[in-house]
Amino acid sequence: MVDIAKRVHDHNWKIDPIVRSLLDTDFYKLLMAQSVFRRHRNTRVTFSLINRSASVPMAKLVDEGELREQLDHIRTLSLSRGESTWLRGNTFYGKRWMFGPDFMAWFEDLRLPPYHLERRGDQYELAFEGAWPEVMMWEVPALAVLMELRSRAVLRGMGSFELQVLYARAMARVWEKIERLRRLDRLAIADFGTRRRHSFLWQDWCVQAMIEGLGERFTGTSNCLIAMRREVEAIGTNAHELPMVYAALAGRQSDEALAAAPYRVLDDWRKDYDGNLLIVLPDTFTSKTFFDRAPDWIASWTGVRIDSGDPFAQAEAAIAFWKARGLDPRTKRVIFSDGLDVDLIERLHAAFSHRVILSFGWGTLLTNDFRGLAGDRIAPFSLVCKAVSAEGAPTVKLSDNPLKATGRPEEVARYRRVFEVGAQAPTAVVV
Repeated sequence: MVDIAKRVHDHNWKIDPIVRSLLDTDFYKLLMAQSVFRRHRNTRVTFSLINRSASVPMAKLVDEGELREQLDHIRTLSLSRGESTWLRGNTFYGKRWMFGPDFMAWFEDLRLPPYHLERRGDQYELAFEGAWPEVMMWEVPALAVLMELRSRAVLRGMGSFELQVLYARAMARVWEKIERLRRLDRLAIADFGTRRRHSFLWQDWCVQAMIEGLGERFTGTSNCLIAMRREVEAIGTNAHELPMVYAALAGRQSDEALAAAPYRVLDDWRKDYDGNLLIVLPDTFTSKTFFDRAPDWIASWTGVRIDSGDPFAQAEAAIAFWKARGLDPRTKRVIFSDGLDVDLIERLHAAFSHRVILSFGWGTLLTNDFRGLAGDRIAPFSLVCKAVSAEGAPTVKLSDNPLKATGRPEEVARYRRVFEVGAQAPTAVVV
Protein backbone atom coordinates (compact mmCIF):
# COMPACT_ATOMS: atom_id res chain seq x y z
CA MET A 1 0.00 0.00 0.00
CA VAL A 2 1.27 3.48 -0.89
CA ASP A 3 2.53 5.57 2.03
CA ILE A 4 0.41 8.61 1.22
CA ALA A 5 1.91 10.84 3.90
CA LYS A 6 5.44 10.19 2.59
CA ARG A 7 4.36 10.81 -1.00
CA VAL A 8 2.73 14.10 0.02
CA HIS A 9 5.85 15.11 1.93
CA ASP A 10 8.22 14.24 -0.90
CA HIS A 11 6.08 14.91 -3.96
CA ASN A 12 7.21 16.84 -6.99
CA TRP A 13 4.67 17.45 -9.74
CA LYS A 14 6.99 16.20 -12.47
CA ILE A 15 7.13 12.72 -10.91
CA ASP A 16 3.77 12.85 -9.15
CA PRO A 17 1.32 14.65 -11.46
CA ILE A 18 -2.22 15.17 -10.25
CA VAL A 19 -3.87 13.77 -13.39
CA ARG A 20 -2.07 10.71 -14.66
CA SER A 21 -4.27 9.64 -17.55
CA LEU A 22 -7.20 10.71 -19.71
CA LEU A 23 -9.01 7.85 -17.95
CA ASP A 24 -8.64 9.72 -14.66
CA THR A 25 -12.17 11.00 -15.17
CA ASP A 26 -15.75 10.00 -14.47
CA PHE A 27 -17.21 7.17 -16.52
CA TYR A 28 -20.27 9.21 -17.47
CA LYS A 29 -18.03 11.75 -19.22
CA LEU A 30 -16.96 9.05 -21.66
CA LEU A 31 -20.52 7.84 -22.21
CA MET A 32 -21.71 11.41 -22.81
CA ALA A 33 -18.71 12.18 -25.01
CA GLN A 34 -19.57 9.27 -27.28
CA SER A 35 -23.15 10.49 -27.68
CA VAL A 36 -21.97 14.07 -28.27
CA PHE A 37 -19.28 12.90 -30.72
CA ARG A 38 -21.88 11.14 -32.83
CA ARG A 39 -24.53 13.87 -32.78
CA HIS A 40 -22.90 17.23 -32.03
CA ARG A 41 -19.19 16.91 -32.70
CA ASN A 42 -18.92 20.36 -34.31
CA THR A 43 -21.05 22.26 -31.78
CA ARG A 44 -19.01 25.00 -30.09
CA VAL A 45 -19.31 25.01 -26.31
CA THR A 46 -17.63 26.96 -23.53
CA PHE A 47 -16.99 25.56 -20.05
CA SER A 48 -16.05 27.73 -17.10
CA LEU A 49 -14.90 27.20 -13.53
CA ILE A 50 -17.37 28.33 -10.85
CA ASN A 51 -16.27 28.56 -7.21
CA ARG A 52 -19.47 28.44 -5.16
CA SER A 53 -17.38 28.91 -1.99
CA ALA A 54 -16.23 32.51 -2.34
CA SER A 55 -14.61 32.28 1.10
CA VAL A 56 -11.94 30.01 -0.41
CA PRO A 57 -9.53 32.39 -2.25
CA MET A 58 -8.12 30.01 -4.83
CA ALA A 59 -5.75 32.55 -6.40
CA LYS A 60 -4.18 33.25 -3.01
CA LEU A 61 -3.80 29.58 -2.14
CA VAL A 62 -2.71 28.12 -5.49
CA ASP A 63 0.34 29.35 -7.39
CA GLU A 64 -0.54 30.28 -10.97
CA GLY A 65 2.68 28.82 -12.37
CA GLU A 66 2.08 25.50 -10.67
CA LEU A 67 -1.50 25.46 -11.91
CA ARG A 68 -0.36 26.09 -15.47
CA GLU A 69 2.23 23.31 -15.21
CA GLN A 70 -0.46 20.85 -14.17
CA LEU A 71 -2.88 21.95 -16.90
CA ASP A 72 -0.13 21.86 -19.53
CA HIS A 73 0.81 18.35 -18.38
CA ILE A 74 -2.78 17.20 -18.95
CA ARG A 75 -2.57 18.45 -22.53
CA THR A 76 0.30 16.00 -23.17
CA LEU A 77 -1.75 12.96 -22.15
CA SER A 78 -3.18 10.38 -24.52
CA LEU A 79 -4.63 6.93 -24.13
CA SER A 80 -2.11 4.14 -23.66
CA ARG A 81 -2.52 0.88 -25.53
CA GLY A 82 -3.65 -0.87 -22.37
CA GLU A 83 -6.22 1.82 -21.60
CA SER A 84 -7.61 1.63 -25.11
CA THR A 85 -7.83 -2.16 -24.89
CA TRP A 86 -9.72 -1.90 -21.60
CA LEU A 87 -12.29 0.48 -23.10
CA ARG A 88 -12.65 -1.44 -26.33
CA GLY A 89 -12.91 -4.94 -24.90
CA ASN A 90 -14.32 -4.64 -21.40
CA THR A 91 -17.91 -5.35 -20.38
CA PHE A 92 -19.75 -2.35 -18.90
CA TYR A 93 -23.19 -2.79 -17.38
CA GLY A 94 -23.31 -6.25 -18.93
CA LYS A 95 -22.65 -4.96 -22.44
CA ARG A 96 -19.57 -5.69 -24.56
CA TRP A 97 -18.20 -3.05 -26.92
CA MET A 98 -19.97 -0.18 -25.19
CA PHE A 99 -17.66 2.21 -27.03
CA GLY A 100 -17.82 1.99 -30.80
CA PRO A 101 -14.80 1.94 -33.13
CA ASP A 102 -15.59 5.43 -34.48
CA PHE A 103 -15.53 6.98 -31.03
CA MET A 104 -12.49 4.98 -29.95
CA ALA A 105 -10.50 6.06 -33.01
CA TRP A 106 -11.29 9.68 -32.12
CA PHE A 107 -10.52 9.22 -28.43
CA GLU A 108 -7.19 7.51 -29.10
CA ASP A 109 -6.07 10.57 -31.07
CA LEU A 110 -7.44 13.12 -28.61
CA ARG A 111 -5.23 15.74 -26.97
CA LEU A 112 -7.12 18.20 -24.82
CA PRO A 113 -7.47 21.67 -26.41
CA PRO A 114 -6.04 24.94 -25.03
CA TYR A 115 -7.38 26.62 -21.92
CA HIS A 116 -7.82 30.23 -20.82
CA LEU A 117 -6.52 31.09 -17.35
CA GLU A 118 -6.66 34.53 -15.76
CA ARG A 119 -6.49 35.78 -12.20
CA ARG A 120 -9.44 37.92 -11.10
CA GLY A 121 -8.90 39.21 -7.58
CA ASP A 122 -8.64 36.25 -5.23
CA GLN A 123 -10.09 33.78 -7.75
CA TYR A 124 -9.04 32.22 -11.04
CA GLU A 125 -11.03 32.48 -14.24
CA LEU A 126 -10.49 29.17 -16.01
CA ALA A 127 -12.36 28.48 -19.24
CA PHE A 128 -12.30 26.03 -22.15
CA GLU A 129 -13.83 26.78 -25.54
CA GLY A 130 -14.07 24.60 -28.63
CA ALA A 131 -15.75 21.55 -30.12
CA TRP A 132 -18.09 20.07 -27.52
CA PRO A 133 -16.67 16.51 -27.34
CA GLU A 134 -13.16 17.90 -26.82
CA VAL A 135 -13.73 20.65 -24.27
CA MET A 136 -16.13 18.56 -22.17
CA MET A 137 -13.21 16.28 -21.33
CA TRP A 138 -11.56 19.14 -19.42
CA GLU A 139 -14.23 19.34 -16.71
CA VAL A 140 -13.22 16.56 -14.33
CA PRO A 141 -9.41 16.85 -14.58
CA ALA A 142 -9.60 20.64 -14.17
CA LEU A 143 -11.60 20.27 -10.97
CA ALA A 144 -9.29 17.53 -9.68
CA VAL A 145 -6.24 19.73 -10.29
CA LEU A 146 -7.67 22.77 -8.48
CA MET A 147 -8.85 20.71 -5.51
CA GLU A 148 -5.54 18.89 -5.10
CA LEU A 149 -3.38 21.97 -5.59
CA ARG A 150 -5.30 23.65 -2.81
CA SER A 151 -4.64 20.60 -0.59
CA ARG A 152 -0.96 20.56 -1.51
CA ALA A 153 -0.62 24.27 -0.74
CA VAL A 154 -1.89 23.69 2.82
CA LEU A 155 0.03 20.45 3.40
CA ARG A 156 3.32 21.80 2.09
CA GLY A 157 4.08 23.45 5.42
CA MET A 158 3.60 20.26 7.45
CA GLY A 159 6.38 17.98 8.65
CA SER A 160 6.52 14.24 8.08
CA PHE A 161 5.17 13.28 11.52
CA GLU A 162 2.34 15.80 11.29
CA LEU A 163 1.37 14.39 7.91
CA GLN A 164 1.45 10.82 9.22
CA VAL A 165 -0.92 11.77 12.04
CA LEU A 166 -3.20 13.73 9.69
CA TYR A 167 -3.64 10.81 7.31
CA ALA A 168 -3.97 8.30 10.15
CA ARG A 169 -6.88 10.31 11.50
CA ALA A 170 -8.46 10.65 8.05
CA MET A 171 -8.09 6.90 7.44
CA ALA A 172 -9.68 6.10 10.79
CA ARG A 173 -12.59 8.39 9.90
CA VAL A 174 -13.21 6.61 6.59
CA TRP A 175 -12.97 3.19 8.21
CA GLU A 176 -15.43 4.16 10.96
CA LYS A 177 -17.90 5.16 8.26
CA ILE A 178 -17.39 1.85 6.47
CA GLU A 179 -18.03 -0.04 9.71
CA ARG A 180 -21.36 1.74 10.05
CA LEU A 181 -22.29 0.98 6.45
CA ARG A 182 -21.60 -2.72 7.05
CA ARG A 183 -24.70 -2.82 9.26
CA LEU A 184 -27.04 -1.94 6.39
CA ASP A 185 -28.71 -4.89 4.68
CA ARG A 186 -28.88 -4.91 0.89
CA LEU A 187 -26.61 -1.89 0.62
CA ALA A 188 -25.37 -0.88 -2.85
CA ILE A 189 -22.89 1.99 -2.82
CA ALA A 190 -20.34 3.35 -5.31
CA ASP A 191 -17.56 5.94 -5.22
CA PHE A 192 -18.58 9.16 -7.01
CA GLY A 193 -15.77 11.27 -5.56
CA THR A 194 -13.39 12.08 -8.43
CA ARG A 195 -14.16 15.73 -9.14
CA ARG A 196 -13.76 17.09 -5.61
CA ARG A 197 -11.37 14.54 -4.12
CA HIS A 198 -8.53 15.40 -1.76
CA SER A 199 -6.07 13.76 -4.17
CA PHE A 200 -5.79 10.88 -6.62
CA LEU A 201 -3.84 8.77 -4.14
CA TRP A 202 -6.44 9.39 -1.45
CA GLN A 203 -9.35 8.47 -3.73
CA ASP A 204 -7.54 5.27 -4.70
CA TRP A 205 -7.01 4.47 -0.99
CA CYS A 206 -10.69 5.08 -0.23
CA VAL A 207 -11.74 2.73 -3.04
CA GLN A 208 -9.43 0.01 -1.72
CA ALA A 209 -10.87 0.49 1.77
CA MET A 210 -14.42 0.19 0.39
CA ILE A 211 -13.50 -2.98 -1.50
CA GLU A 212 -12.08 -4.62 1.62
CA GLY A 213 -14.65 -3.27 4.04
CA LEU A 214 -17.87 -3.75 2.06
CA GLY A 215 -17.16 -6.52 -0.42
CA GLU A 216 -20.00 -6.99 -2.90
CA ARG A 217 -21.97 -4.13 -1.35
CA PHE A 218 -19.39 -1.80 -2.92
CA THR A 219 -20.57 -1.70 -6.52
CA GLY A 220 -17.73 0.25 -8.16
CA THR A 221 -16.26 3.66 -8.83
CA SER A 222 -17.00 6.48 -11.23
CA ASN A 223 -13.25 6.88 -11.82
CA CYS A 224 -12.26 4.98 -14.96
CA LEU A 225 -8.56 4.72 -14.15
CA ILE A 226 -9.16 3.36 -10.66
CA ALA A 227 -11.86 0.99 -11.97
CA MET A 228 -9.37 -0.42 -14.47
CA ARG A 229 -6.51 -0.75 -11.98
CA ARG A 230 -8.57 -2.15 -9.11
CA GLU A 231 -10.71 -4.35 -11.38
CA VAL A 232 -14.06 -3.02 -10.19
CA GLU A 233 -17.07 -1.76 -12.13
CA ALA A 234 -16.95 1.66 -13.77
CA ILE A 235 -20.15 3.41 -12.69
CA GLY A 236 -22.09 6.26 -14.33
CA THR A 237 -24.59 7.24 -17.01
CA ASN A 238 -25.19 10.94 -17.78
CA ALA A 239 -25.16 14.37 -16.13
CA HIS A 240 -26.72 17.85 -16.29
CA GLU A 241 -24.40 18.91 -19.09
CA LEU A 242 -26.49 17.22 -21.80
CA PRO A 243 -29.86 18.87 -21.09
CA MET A 244 -28.16 22.22 -20.37
CA VAL A 245 -26.51 22.32 -23.80
CA TYR A 246 -29.50 20.83 -25.64
CA ALA A 247 -31.73 23.45 -24.02
CA ALA A 248 -29.40 26.32 -24.89
CA LEU A 249 -29.40 25.25 -28.54
CA ALA A 250 -33.15 24.68 -28.63
CA GLY A 251 -33.88 27.95 -26.85
CA ARG A 252 -32.58 29.88 -29.84
CA GLN A 253 -35.57 28.55 -31.80
CA SER A 254 -38.55 28.98 -29.48
CA ASP A 255 -39.90 28.47 -25.98
CA GLU A 256 -41.63 25.33 -27.22
CA ALA A 257 -38.34 23.83 -28.41
CA LEU A 258 -36.74 24.80 -25.10
CA ALA A 259 -39.48 23.03 -23.12
CA ALA A 260 -39.05 19.87 -25.20
CA ALA A 261 -35.24 19.76 -24.91
CA PRO A 262 -34.96 17.60 -21.74
CA TYR A 263 -36.93 14.82 -23.41
CA ARG A 264 -35.13 15.10 -26.73
CA VAL A 265 -31.88 14.48 -24.86
CA LEU A 266 -33.23 11.27 -23.36
CA ASP A 267 -34.69 10.11 -26.66
CA ASP A 268 -31.26 10.48 -28.27
CA TRP A 269 -29.66 8.73 -25.29
CA ARG A 270 -31.86 5.63 -25.44
CA LYS A 271 -31.19 5.34 -29.18
CA ASP A 272 -27.43 5.75 -28.71
CA TYR A 273 -27.25 3.02 -26.06
CA ASP A 274 -29.85 0.58 -27.38
CA GLY A 275 -32.01 0.72 -24.28
CA ASN A 276 -29.14 0.46 -21.78
CA LEU A 277 -28.05 3.02 -19.15
CA LEU A 278 -31.62 4.22 -18.66
CA ILE A 279 -31.25 6.36 -15.55
CA VAL A 280 -33.09 9.69 -15.56
CA LEU A 281 -31.52 12.79 -14.01
CA PRO A 282 -34.67 14.94 -13.72
CA ASP A 283 -33.58 18.03 -11.78
CA THR A 284 -31.80 20.17 -14.39
CA PHE A 285 -34.91 22.31 -14.85
CA THR A 286 -36.62 21.03 -11.66
CA SER A 287 -37.86 17.52 -11.09
CA LYS A 288 -41.49 18.55 -10.57
CA THR A 289 -41.75 20.02 -14.05
CA PHE A 290 -39.84 17.10 -15.52
CA PHE A 291 -42.22 14.50 -14.08
CA ASP A 292 -45.36 16.58 -14.70
CA ARG A 293 -44.55 16.81 -18.42
CA ALA A 294 -42.74 13.49 -18.96
CA PRO A 295 -43.93 11.32 -21.86
CA ASP A 296 -45.10 7.84 -20.90
CA TRP A 297 -41.98 6.13 -22.27
CA ILE A 298 -39.90 7.77 -19.51
CA ALA A 299 -41.72 5.60 -16.97
CA SER A 300 -40.26 2.47 -18.57
CA TRP A 301 -36.70 3.57 -17.78
CA THR A 302 -34.70 1.75 -15.11
CA GLY A 303 -34.76 4.52 -12.51
CA VAL A 304 -33.72 8.01 -11.43
CA ARG A 305 -30.70 9.75 -9.90
CA ILE A 306 -31.49 12.33 -7.22
CA ASP A 307 -28.87 15.08 -7.09
CA SER A 308 -30.46 18.16 -5.50
CA GLY A 309 -33.23 19.31 -3.22
CA ASP A 310 -34.74 17.35 -0.33
CA PRO A 311 -33.77 13.75 -1.18
CA PHE A 312 -36.72 12.28 0.72
CA ALA A 313 -39.24 14.49 -1.09
CA GLN A 314 -37.61 13.88 -4.47
CA ALA A 315 -37.66 10.10 -3.98
CA GLU A 316 -41.34 10.27 -3.01
CA ALA A 317 -42.03 12.26 -6.18
CA ALA A 318 -40.36 9.58 -8.31
CA ILE A 319 -42.34 6.85 -6.55
CA ALA A 320 -45.57 8.77 -7.14
CA PHE A 321 -44.66 9.17 -10.82
CA TRP A 322 -44.24 5.41 -11.25
CA LYS A 323 -47.37 4.55 -9.30
CA ALA A 324 -49.44 7.00 -11.37
CA ARG A 325 -48.46 5.00 -14.44
CA GLY A 326 -49.35 1.65 -12.90
CA LEU A 327 -45.77 0.57 -12.20
CA ASP A 328 -44.39 -1.09 -9.09
CA PRO A 329 -41.68 1.17 -7.58
CA ARG A 330 -40.01 -1.92 -6.11
CA THR A 331 -38.85 -2.71 -9.66
CA LYS A 332 -37.29 0.74 -10.10
CA ARG A 333 -33.89 2.03 -9.03
CA VAL A 334 -33.33 5.25 -7.07
CA ILE A 335 -29.73 6.52 -6.89
CA PHE A 336 -28.96 9.19 -4.30
CA SER A 337 -25.85 11.27 -5.07
CA ASP A 338 -26.15 14.70 -3.46
CA GLY A 339 -24.16 15.68 -0.37
CA LEU A 340 -24.10 12.17 1.06
CA ASP A 341 -22.45 11.12 4.27
CA VAL A 342 -23.10 8.17 6.56
CA ASP A 343 -25.87 9.76 8.63
CA LEU A 344 -27.90 10.66 5.55
CA ILE A 345 -27.19 7.31 3.87
CA GLU A 346 -28.50 5.49 6.96
CA ARG A 347 -31.69 7.59 7.03
CA LEU A 348 -32.36 7.19 3.31
CA HIS A 349 -31.68 3.47 3.53
CA ALA A 350 -34.19 3.10 6.37
CA ALA A 351 -36.82 5.07 4.46
CA PHE A 352 -36.52 3.51 1.00
CA SER A 353 -34.62 0.19 1.03
CA HIS A 354 -37.88 -1.82 1.02
CA ARG A 355 -39.72 0.45 -1.39
CA VAL A 356 -37.32 0.72 -4.37
CA ILE A 357 -34.05 -0.75 -5.63
CA LEU A 358 -31.73 1.54 -3.74
CA SER A 359 -28.23 2.77 -4.65
CA PHE A 360 -25.88 5.47 -3.42
CA GLY A 361 -23.21 7.42 -5.27
CA TRP A 362 -20.98 8.67 -2.43
CA GLY A 363 -18.86 11.62 -3.46
CA THR A 364 -16.91 14.32 -1.71
CA LEU A 365 -17.47 13.19 1.88
CA LEU A 366 -15.94 9.85 0.99
CA THR A 367 -12.90 11.10 -0.91
CA ASN A 368 -12.34 14.47 0.77
CA ASP A 369 -13.62 14.43 4.34
CA PHE A 370 -10.82 16.36 6.02
CA ARG A 371 -13.23 18.54 7.98
CA GLY A 372 -11.70 19.58 11.27
CA LEU A 373 -8.28 18.20 10.31
CA ALA A 374 -5.57 20.85 9.99
CA GLY A 375 -8.24 23.20 11.25
CA ASP A 376 -10.62 23.56 8.35
CA ARG A 377 -7.91 24.59 5.91
CA ILE A 378 -8.32 21.45 3.79
CA ALA A 379 -12.04 20.91 4.34
CA PRO A 380 -13.92 20.30 1.06
CA PHE A 381 -15.61 23.19 -0.71
CA SER A 382 -17.99 23.60 -3.62
CA LEU A 383 -16.15 24.01 -6.92
CA VAL A 384 -17.79 23.17 -10.25
CA CYS A 385 -16.95 23.44 -13.94
CA LYS A 386 -20.05 23.89 -16.09
CA ALA A 387 -20.98 24.44 -19.71
CA VAL A 388 -21.82 28.16 -19.81
CA SER A 389 -22.67 28.60 -23.49
CA ALA A 390 -23.38 26.62 -26.65
CA GLU A 391 -22.97 28.23 -30.08
CA GLY A 392 -23.04 31.56 -28.24
CA ALA A 393 -26.31 30.85 -26.43
CA PRO A 394 -26.03 30.93 -22.62
CA THR A 395 -26.81 27.80 -20.67
CA VAL A 396 -28.94 27.55 -17.54
CA LYS A 397 -29.34 25.06 -14.72
CA LEU A 398 -32.27 25.57 -12.36
CA SER A 399 -31.92 22.53 -10.06
CA ASP A 400 -34.24 21.47 -7.24
CA ASN A 401 -32.10 23.65 -4.99
CA PRO A 402 -32.09 27.32 -6.05
CA LEU A 403 -28.64 27.74 -4.48
CA LYS A 404 -27.28 25.44 -7.20
CA ALA A 405 -28.83 27.42 -10.07
CA THR A 406 -26.44 28.78 -12.70
CA GLY A 407 -26.89 31.14 -15.64
CA ARG A 408 -27.47 34.78 -16.49
CA PRO A 409 -30.30 36.30 -14.42
CA GLU A 410 -32.42 37.13 -17.46
CA GLU A 411 -32.02 33.61 -18.84
CA VAL A 412 -32.78 32.04 -15.46
CA ALA A 413 -35.98 34.10 -15.39
CA ARG A 414 -36.92 32.88 -18.88
CA TYR A 415 -36.28 29.24 -17.98
CA ARG A 416 -38.31 29.56 -14.78
CA ARG A 417 -41.20 30.87 -16.89
CA VAL A 418 -40.92 28.22 -19.60
CA PHE A 419 -40.60 25.37 -17.10
CA GLU A 420 -43.25 26.87 -14.80
CA VAL A 421 -41.06 26.90 -11.72
CA GLY A 422 -42.65 28.38 -8.62
CA ALA A 423 -41.14 29.14 -5.24
CA GLN A 424 -38.31 26.81 -4.21
CA ALA A 425 -36.96 26.08 -0.75
CA PRO A 426 -33.17 26.48 -0.62
CA THR A 427 -31.06 23.69 0.87
CA ALA A 428 -27.55 24.28 2.16
CA VAL A 429 -25.00 23.18 -0.45
CA VAL A 430 -22.78 20.67 1.37
CA VAL A 431 -20.26 20.22 -1.45
